[in-house]
Amino acid sequence: MKHATARRWLIAAALSSSAAASLPAFAAKDVVVAVGSSFTTLDPYDANDTLSQAVAKSFYQGLFGLDKDMKVQNVLAESYAVSAHGKVYTIKLRQGVKFQDGSDFNATAVKVNLDRASDPNNHLKRYNLYKNIARTEAVDPQTVKITLKTPFSAFIHILAHPATAMISPAALQKYGKDIGFHPVGTGPYQLVTWNPTDFVKVQKFPGYWQKGLPKLDTITWRPVVDNNTRAAMLQTGEASLAFPVPFEQAAKLEKNPKLTLVTTPSIMQRYISINVTQKPFDNLKVREALNYAINRQALVKVAFSGYATPATGVVPPAIEYAESYQPWPYDPAKAKALLKEAGYPNGFTTTLWSSHNHSTARKVLQFTQQQLAQVGIKAQITAMDAGQRAAQVEGKAQKESGVRLFYTGWSASTGEADWALSPLFASQNWPPTLFNTAFFSDPQVDNALSQALLSADKAEKAKLYKDAQDIIWKASPWVPLVVEKLVSAHSKNLTGFYVMPDTGFSFDKADLN
Repeated sequence: MKHATARRWLIAAALSSSAAASLPAFAAKDVVVAVGSSFTTLDPYDANDTLSQAVAKSFYQGLFGLDKDMKVQNVLAESYAVSAHGKVYTIKLRQGVKFQDGSDFNATAVKVNLDRASDPNNHLKRYNLYKNIARTEAVDPQTVKITLKTPFSAFIHILAHPATAMISPAALQKYGKDIGFHPVGTGPYQLVTWNPTDFVKVQKFPGYWQKGLPKLDTITWRPVVDNNTRAAMLQTGEASLAFPVPFEQAAKLEKNPKLTLVTTPSIMQRYISINVTQKPFDNLKVREALNYAINRQALVKVAFSGYATPATGVVPPAIEYAESYQPWPYDPAKAKALLKEAGYPNGFTTTLWSSHNHSTARKVLQFTQQQLAQVGIKAQITAMDAGQRAAQVEGKAQKESGVRLFYTGWSASTGEADWALSPLFASQNWPPTLFNTAFFSDPQVDNALSQALLSADKAEKAKLYKDAQDIIWKASPWVPLVVEKLVSAHSKNLTGFYVMPDTGFSFDKADLN
């Protein structure tokens, strides 16, 4: 009897052991995101591109942020108040937040970051966002007072911009100018590896202040310039999410039962800036000819597979105070007539550069080159990577700039009109200061843009922004092309990970089921 009991116990134990062995091990929640270009730096204050700042949101947070509708939300700040004259912002901070190095997030940390950002001697690429800060004071550990040089009604949007990250003061002191390689923030993930040519990998920060988050274990951000390769990585499961998705493959990806295709509204305006300080582009008739020479409806089909709309202004319609105009008709005969009137009956030769070298940008370049050739303009095309763009475009002042025609895009990452207009059209924002690659200058535009920031009155702001846009549209320093629709795709088991209207990402609540 004892032997039978012992035998039954041994059999039960063996079965139990076998069942345990057959159970799946706990699956790590690892996500690979395939993106369209490389990263320039992991210091948001020194990054000019939205993608680098989007990736930096893995480890960094700001006082405020923007939701998927580009509305301001509290993040490390709990509340704020503005003085009657609009120059002093008093901000109450969230308590109990730690940096990833264990140090406390507090008012002193905010002061250190804003002092660094607003000091021109640091030569940070985003300095212009913060140059209006006169001083930042730590009133007490949870209260910050920021005094501006002049009233600036969009200042909270500046603090919500993805560049305005809170970096550990201890890390800043330790790494100095190399902080871009050693990010330490309060965000949900912390850096594991950055291989500048291949990937950025981050892992869950166990001390994150939002309980229960993040839900993913790791995210690997992988730059994949070729559109088709990004799509293939989705199909094979090598990537969990890809952006941008090649427009021409969107329909195919949508049919894949394992994938979800997502089309979202955008504030990404695509355009060709025209260097108005250089002949023949200093002639308005030449600039108008360029606008008549481009068939935007055809461009939408050829380069964007329908996932864009022809531009009707210089500010995307989704941004408050955007003005819409009668779109430029496609009229090559009119373009030729204007070129003849301008003294170029046989056209001319020029260069057309692109700020990116991914497949869609190359299609736009080739299409535009063909369109211009039909009216006698011979354009030599160059698609640039991030390094070339920084050196040849962003880093060159007007007198040494080789920019003539420049295809690029802009998304106002603050979600409001000033950042959609001032960096691109204000006289003081010629490169290398900001991105006015048309080298456009108009005192009435400058005045309207500066006055709009002094006013908190919506009707007055609307009139000032309309005045500025009316002048810009008539002067034609751009060939406005399209406003993109954002197309991404992800595996069906990935939730809560989406593309923002400014082409950044939101992934705080992302999960893998």
